[in-house]
Amino acid sequence: MCLAVPARIIELDDNDNAVVDAMGNRWRCKTTLLADVKLGELVLVHAGFAITKVDEEEAKQTWQLIAELDDFKDTPNKISG
Repeated sequence: MCLAVPARIIELDDNDNAVVDAMGNRWRCKTTLLADVKLGELVLVHAGFAITKVDEEEAKQTWQLIAELDDFKDTPNKISG
């Protein structure tokens, strides 16, 4: 399964290179697909590329879901399948 993750652009250069942050995790991505992206904006990142901008509320909701999945992973009596 592929997942696009919302992340905030915390570094940006003139060559379409960015460093993004999502929930304290940072990684590099390309902003080639977004012509007018700016430092501090939230974007969806998939396969190393920022693919679209997202608003703050949408990003927070997604981060909350990711946190809930992480909490579920640590539940001792879960039943799956």
